[in-house]
Amino acid sequence: FWSRGRPSPFGAPCRGLAVAWAWRAPEARNMSELLGPLVDQQISVVTNDGRLFVGVLRGFDQASNVVLSDCQERVFDTEKGVEQVVLGLYVIRGDNVAVVGEVDEEIDSRIDLANIRAAPLKPVVH
Repeated sequence: FWSRGRPSPFGAPCRGLAVAWAWRAPEARNMSELLGPLVDQQISVVTNDGRLFVGVLRGFDQASNVVLSDCQERVFDTEKGVEQVVLGLYVIRGDNVAVVGEVDEEIDSRIDLANIRAAPLKPVVH
């Protein structure tokens, strides 16, 4: 998991909440208690197929589907750096979400993604 103050390996530093969907904090009763405070905040979502999306959480439902506005996918490459694909308004199915984290926008804006070299993430194996 990402933790407060530590940058994630995906070029999207996190502050605060990091959620793995298979795990629930003991004090949380349901996913809406975890996602509710993140509405209208910039978040990053890692999907089960290893894709990374960054956008503003606009909503979610009981199936943990998430709606992101101003969404972009960050595609990692070991030679070309990180490509940002602008998607706009985007819906991610809840059963495809592996991790959600809050993005520190100030730190994220200072990252030079063109100079980051990384292999694409591998799919999550359950």
